[in-house]
Amino acid sequence: MPIKINPYLMFNGNCGAAFKFYEQCLGGKIFMMLAHKDAPSAEHVPAGWHDKIMHVSLDLGDRLLMGFDSLPGYFETPQCFYVQEPEKAERVFHALAENPIKVKMPIEQTFWSVRFGMLVDQFGIPWMVNCEQAA
Repeated sequence: MPIKINPYLMFNGNCGAAFKFYEQCLGGKIFMMLAHKDAPSAEHVPAGWHDKIMHVSLDLGDRLLMGFDSLPGYFETPQCFYVQEPEKAERVFHALAENPIKVKMPIEQTFWSVRFGMLVDQFGIPWMVNCEQAA
């Protein structure tokens, strides 16, 4: 049986807002969202960071998208994430492109893909939306 791999995104304080946005864009449902203040280790969390997200899970059917707000000093900028949903590629790309930091490549047909586009969303997360041609 193949391994299911679910992305776990790191944010710098805006995870909650990002996941509410992704819930709308990707058509999933948030089923868990815990703040740092809800953890047994809350006393070790810096002041002003208690309401930031310690863990969130977004159910996308057969996959999960998870995330958290990294504590100050530990944040690393995410790299690209790949999305392959042939029937939803256009909708997903345009939804993620709401107030983007940058559209690197508009979604279009390429020599390897029916639809492909790259952007950095309003939360600083880079996305590659790819809809491969049928074999």
